[in-house]
Amino acid sequence: MASTQSQMCETEGCSNASKLQCPTCIKLGVQSSFFCSQECFKGSWDVHKQVHKKAKEIKARKEEAKSVFNAVVSDPFFNYHYTGLVRPWYPLSPKREVPCHIIRPDYATHPQGISRTEREVRGSTQIKVLAPEEIEGMRIACRLGREVLDIAARMIRPGVTTDAIDNVVHEACVERNCYPSPLNYYSFPKSCCTSVNEVICHGIPDQRPLLDGDIINVDITVYHGGFHGDLNETFFVGTVNEASKKLVRVAYESLMLAIAEENKAIGVMKSGHVFTIEPMISEGTWQDETWPDLWTAVTKDGRRSAQFEHTLLVTDVGCDILTRRSDADGLPHFLTQS
Repeated sequence: MASTQSQMCETEGCSNASKLQCPTCIKLGVQSSFFCSQECFKGSWDVHKQVHKKAKEIKARKEEAKSVFNAVVSDPFFNYHYTGLVRPWYPLSPKREVPCHIIRPDYATHPQGISRTEREVRGSTQIKVLAPEEIEGMRIACRLGREVLDIAARMIRPGVTTDAIDNVVHEACVERNCYPSPLNYYSFPKSCCTSVNEVICHGIPDQRPLLDGDIINVDITVYHGGFHGDLNETFFVGTVNEASKKLVRVAYESLMLAIAEENKAIGVMKSGHVFTIEPMISEGTWQDETWPDLWTAVTKDGRRSAQFEHTLLVTDVGCDILTRRSDADGLPHFLTQS
């Protein structure tokens, strides 16, 4: 044990000052782990050795990410200080084309992707109550969006690029006569959002291959019959550590608890209203920043983030989850991944 500046003993229930630090932790770069005596250190070994395991996992992921990043063709954000390990892999693939027979939202052909209809309702306090035929249109769009996300889910594994996922999503949308809603929305360049590890949301699919231990959120919105069906899920890539599993589980539970909450603002929400809920939960700080691409939102401290989203229809007795899976008892994919 190495002696250093006095700290509080790490052993549970011990409040003694301590100057002895675990030598293995020093080698691994762990800044805490102080003990008042060899006896306390030995008595805490079963718990403390998990600190070594986690530190080694983090070091291995950093080395893997470093070696992978060294193969990047170019970093488009020269001198940008990244908060975590994820990097953009440019150049992006060419913009994918949507056949002319597929109905488009108004921003699809705008030079800057500006939606006129969206701007017209900004600031309005009126929420449209959908008529029965509109509700049916929304149900169809949400069902198709769910089908597309389920197809994307089958792509999630180490070595697959986020651009490959985007390509499959794009083709699945076209096959269903849907326009992939993200494409050209305020100039977003791809057909879905893929947000890996510390990316909170709006990650742009590129040439980065998924790594074993990653988590990835895939956010799908399809435009069909004048309606957008919107949903997302976070997935495990290969073998994921326990902290990431907990993060993903908490994000999903946050969504489901929010859906189950009673409407306390009496008279505001009415049968026929449609909206989405998408909690974004981070391991560390709630603060974020955006990459120079003006889309990719990441955690300020570089720690991981997860989210889930459903589109909901308010009914006379509660709400319908329009984007729920029709199989697996409606459970998200991470709970059914082998």
